[in-house]
Amino acid sequence: MGIQDIIEGKKQWRAHTARVKALPPDYQIVYKEMQKYLFKVGPVDLFEGALLSEIVDFFEEGVAAGKGVVELIGTDVAAFCDGLIKDSRTYADVYQESLTKESDAAEK
Repeated sequence: MGIQDIIEGKKQWRAHTARVKALPPDYQIVYKEMQKYLFKVGPVDLFEGALLSEIVDFFEEGVAAGKGVVELIGTDVAAFCDGLIKDSRTYADVYQESLTKESDAAEK
């Protein structure tokens, strides 16, 4: 990763956060909770993919349609996030695989 890649990544992240800040306050709160949850348990390729941008797109469409954030995702942020990443490899999967390998190695 070169300096240009880092600079471009920062520009993209700043543009992304500006979009989040343009959302209504209730959407911003829910987005931040989703972001925290996904950073903890989310997919391994979270930063390589477009999931966070797609969430902002979804929220912007909800705002444009005049819907509240709870109408869009429901009351359980974690369950909504789990639905988004159900087919993705998560850090929990990586951890479970490492435990299985350690257990198998200990048995031998």
